[in-house]
Amino acid sequence: MPYGLILLIAALGLLGARLLHLQAVYGLPWLMIAVATVASVWGLWPGVGAAVLALLAFLALYLPEIQGEGWVYHALIPSLILGLSTYIAQDVGASLRRAHRRAKALARALRLQVEVLERLPSAQSRSEVLRFLPEFLAGQGEAHISLWEETESGLRRVAGYPEDLPETIPASGIVGRALREGKPVYVPDVRLEPDYIPPPGVEAQSELALPLFERGEVTLVLNLERLRPLSPEEVEGFVRLARAVSAYLDQLADRKEREVLAALARAMASGRDAAEVAQKALGLLLQALELEAGTFWMAQGARMRALATWGVEDPALLEVAARGLPYGEGLAWRVYLENRPLFTERYAELPNTVPALVGLDWRTFVAHPVPLLGAQRSRLVLVLGQREARRWRRAEKELLAAAARAVGLGMERALESERYLRINRLFQTALLADLEAAYRQVLEEAVELVPGAEAGSLLVLEEGRYAFRAAVGYDLEALARVRFSLEGMLSWYGRGLEEALKNRPRLLSVQEVPLAEVSHRTAPPEVMDTAGRVREIQANLCLPIAHRGQVVAFLNLDNLHDPLAFGEDSLAVAGLLAGPLAVLLHEVQSRRLLEEAALTNPLTGLPNRRAFERFFAEELARAQRYGHPLALLVMDLVGFKGINDRLGHQAGDQALVQVARALERERRNGDRIFRWGGDEFAALLPHTGREGARAAAQRYARAIGGLEVGGFRLGVNIGVAVYPEDGTDLDELLRRADDRMYRAKAEGIPVLADEGHP
Repeated sequence: MPYGLILLIAALGLLGARLLHLQAVYGLPWLMIAVATVASVWGLWPGVGAAVLALLAFLALYLPEIQGEGWVYHALIPSLILGLSTYIAQDVGASLRRAHRRAKALARALRLQVEVLERLPSAQSRSEVLRFLPEFLAGQGEAHISLWEETESGLRRVAGYPEDLPETIPASGIVGRALREGKPVYVPDVRLEPDYIPPPGVEAQSELALPLFERGEVTLVLNLERLRPLSPEEVEGFVRLARAVSAYLDQLADRKEREVLAALARAMASGRDAAEVAQKALGLLLQALELEAGTFWMAQGARMRALATWGVEDPALLEVAARGLPYGEGLAWRVYLENRPLFTERYAELPNTVPALVGLDWRTFVAHPVPLLGAQRSRLVLVLGQREARRWRRAEKELLAAAARAVGLGMERALESERYLRINRLFQTALLADLEAAYRQVLEEAVELVPGAEAGSLLVLEEGRYAFRAAVGYDLEALARVRFSLEGMLSWYGRGLEEALKNRPRLLSVQEVPLAEVSHRTAPPEVMDTAGRVREIQANLCLPIAHRGQVVAFLNLDNLHDPLAFGEDSLAVAGLLAGPLAVLLHEVQSRRLLEEAALTNPLTGLPNRRAFERFFAEELARAQRYGHPLALLVMDLVGFKGINDRLGHQAGDQALVQVARALERERRNGDRIFRWGGDEFAALLPHTGREGARAAAQRYARAIGGLEVGGFRLGVNIGVAVYPEDGTDLDELLRRADDRMYRAKAEGIPVLADEGHP
């Protein structure tokens, strides 16, 4: 406003009133206007001075007129009026000045906020926002600007101006207080603040620390230091600015989450199998969270298997990924058991860590469960990490939770597809394998496919009884001696024949029933506790396999560590196996009957020469692969020709049948007896060295020597050859056993197991 013009008009008005000889009362208002103008614009004391001058001017102009009328009285009244005018005008003026200053400050803050909001969208990531904010505020005239985040030892500078500000500061100062309290902290005079941490080379009088929020959590503190105090309006403006930046950080977090989920959906749709889905998910999440490396783990029984790795280059870590994690070792197993994510920046301080990671000083990790439908355990665990320590923000945790759900959906589809492919492949390969191999393949595939399984056994119906025909994790040779009735198996199954015929799997846990006691009802404890390890079993899944109204087999899958290893997902996969396995086992057994007819001597019921050649080749290959011994016995009967010649062929046939029965009675489990033809027999003894072969041959010789047909006593000459001492191929072992059999015949001894030693 033209305050000088107002004063001039007031002066001219006063002079005009005097020149027109108007009374004093007409001159006083002009003086009041002048005094009020000065007081309202320049304050109280300038107004008082103006009032004194106005009173003197009034007395100078009007004293002759009021001198005879009690001039002292007439001078007092104008003094009071001018004084009141001064006080009222300065008070009103002060309010107007304050309002004006506040309006200017707020307008400046609003312009600052608007400009920040206009320029923030150009920052497409959180890191760009953190670079932009200090630079922008420095360009607005702020001297010392810095952004701080919390670390395990204090506060770390993320960005700042000037750049020579300290890299770290303790959390005990003003910035740390704003972080802890989650509200702005303003200190007008830092010299009076005991918590103030003076930066080297920086002079400041006031400090304002503003917390920045992401997803409701303080993640950063914006700190301003000035050489003069901030006005309340400036403080309010910066507080509003911090709220605007926090809102934009929330928007960026939401946008990033949507982008990551969309990228995961595209990647998983293009994944051909579970390993490829896991690999693509790892790459995307490591990039989104700016981490170094990761592994996608899958629990299989008592071991975590690495489905995929990314950024794992150290040989020690590659070895860990190759061998997997044994039960209880590493964060993945902890997440498996607790079914909740685990975030840490102090890995070495946790229990049951992976020694290789501790040795390499890796600090920051997240182990996050990937949910699968129906699983009560976290069978899939995503582990991401980096060497340097860092805090985990809530926005990152929420991003990982959403990503894990999305990855779980993709993994479910991939795993289901893999299961169908593997079941089809099993059907094709098992049909072409021999019976024992088919049983073994069925069980091994079931242990790998059914979530939670680490061991198992397959009991097959043979001649009205159920016998162990395959085992993983147990002593099959000892278990094979045990036979079960249907009633005994149903007692173990516990759900009745009707449910068994529907291929309904059932679960048992040691938390519900004592599994060992249930097993002991139908099986000898001395066998099941040792060979069957039944006291170690924590959870069991039993799947009856029925075909055409008959339960042809029972598949047992076990976990030896976790009572809650099996869940609804395990039942679903087991149910998926039941139908194909029923058809497969039926076909395998039908083929077995046909093969047995072709490989069996119809008179004695023993496998024939053709069967011997097949099984000899298989057992020798197995012995060579696993490095265990194999013994071959070649037998030629003594006295058989006399029976045949004098008593006839019918008596000869009877003699051969008796020999076959005697050999079968003496046969150990796992040994195989064959009729070569005529009066020649052979035996294969897996896992048997020379002394064991000699003892078996002598038992066979005694058993045959005790036979008598029509007054003719039988005998036998047996030659023994042992792999690998006597040979490493079929022909060499046969030749050595045959030579020793003829030498035994020539020397008149029943058994020759070594050169020159009966």
